[in-house]
Amino acid sequence: MATKIFLVCSAGMSTSMVVNKMREAGTAKGVEVEIKAYSQSEFNDVVDKYDVCMVAPQIAYQFDSFSKVCAEKGLGCGKIEMMDYGMQRGDVILDQALALAK
Repeated sequence: MATKIFLVCSAGMSTSMVVNKMREAGTAKGVEVEIKAYSQSEFNDVVDKYDVCMVAPQIAYQFDSFSKVCAEKGLGCGKIEMMDYGMQRGDVILDQALALAK
């Protein structure tokens, strides 16, 4: 069964490129994943459908509130590092997300 990961960000534009890099890394590693990006306004609508939430650097100030909701629901929640995000290191971010999957 695929690990379901979602990235939450301010609008979703640059994050969609990171999602593509993460998917490519999953394919290269032979890991079955489902990854999507959503804006912060969509968080409450989608959180119940996933295993892991990754918070983009541009909204890192909201990490504590997202993390609290995820913890209450038994989901992993991580903060994407600015350098990994900016360099689109999908493999690094995917590894971080998979380590948080419960």
